[in-house]
Amino acid sequence: MNSKYKNPSSSLFVKNRKKLSDLFVSGSIAVFHSNDELPRNGDAYFSFRQQSDIYYLTGIDQEDTILVLFPDSPNPLYKEMIFVKETSDQIAVWDGARLNPNQVFEVSGIKQVFWFHEFWKTIHAAFLLAENIYFNLNENDRFTDRVSYSNLRFAKEIKDKYPAHNFKRSSPILANLRMRKEVEEIDQLKEAINITQKGFERLLGFVKPGVFEYEIEAELIHEFIKNRSRGFAFDPIIASGSSACVLHYIENNKQCNDGDLLLLDFGAEYGNYNGDLSRCIPVNGRFSPRQKEVYNAVLLVQREAKKLLRPGVSLPVYHEEVCKIMSEQLIQLGLLTAAEVKANPKAHLKYYMHGTSHHLGLDVHDVMHRWEPMDINNVVTVEPGIYIPEEGLGIRIENDVLITANGVIDFMDNFPIEVEDIEERMNRS
Repeated sequence: MNSKYKNPSSSLFVKNRKKLSDLFVSGSIAVFHSNDELPRNGDAYFSFRQQSDIYYLTGIDQEDTILVLFPDSPNPLYKEMIFVKETSDQIAVWDGARLNPNQVFEVSGIKQVFWFHEFWKTIHAAFLLAENIYFNLNENDRFTDRVSYSNLRFAKEIKDKYPAHNFKRSSPILANLRMRKEVEEIDQLKEAINITQKGFERLLGFVKPGVFEYEIEAELIHEFIKNRSRGFAFDPIIASGSSACVLHYIENNKQCNDGDLLLLDFGAEYGNYNGDLSRCIPVNGRFSPRQKEVYNAVLLVQREAKKLLRPGVSLPVYHEEVCKIMSEQLIQLGLLTAAEVKANPKAHLKYYMHGTSHHLGLDVHDVMHRWEPMDINNVVTVEPGIYIPEEGLGIRIENDVLITANGVIDFMDNFPIEVEDIEERMNRS
């Protein structure tokens, strides 16, 4: 099995399935579908990206995959089953061979391997032995399903076929499990972050007045692919000058001018896990006094925010405390007055309008329970920012950290971050 990335041992996926199965109500069967292959135009498809839950539970990274878990099935055959796309000589010629049953077992640790087209004739008897059926739906609270997807279509079909069963949700259980990373997952995240660092350091020697934002993007993808990354973890933000005040700027088509500050927000994906970095660097290699002043204010907020991250605190409560620190910095920068902040505790939203942290893992905005306490082995970003449209200045600084019982471990603590370090790296001959 040749793969661009190194897969964790099957023991990780065995462990993940056991953790999930132990939390099922007795008499339950659960079904998980891979993502659809999404049409682009004509006969073309977008690059396939595996559904994160099924990867978390199996390690299988190919289309047309279905996992079935029925831990207390009276028939041992149904306890764990996986259905995969049947490989063939024709598939091998046109798209490359898919995994055979022995390879599926090596990756996932699942012994009962069937072909995808055998699903319905195999599953009916298993459903009749179960009382409850767990569906795996996208329950991200910011997701709107304007386009249907495989797990949703399956849920609708099963409800029609088996209306007398009890239906339950696997997504909240999986969110709890995925928030707390295993050692093997942390290793994958570290590799994604290491590749992200290589991309950033490449840019420090490349950026100069006159370069275009898309040229910077090209340098990053070169470095990522060279280091066995699948590519960008998300559409990169390469925003010079006033474009940095557009939070989700992805056009990346402007020329970087002398005197501009360049906001970079990007990450590499490795083995389905993701890095997420934000830095601001001066296009000409030197911060202006005002740029330095605002940059250092954001850096101070980030450092104070990391001190607040600990098990037992929820993201909303933590963010509220960070905003108090941010408000003090905005006053010192002359952007707000103490009277304005006292009259309106949300006055900071004029210059700092997004959250401070999100979970990170198999998804860049990884699954989470927003209002519940964070725990050890949660991996989150820390990314305060200040955006001043009237000055054409936007600054965000983002690191990825691991929450432990004794504070955080910053996976990016060796990345250039101080003004002096960035300037020194950009001006090396």
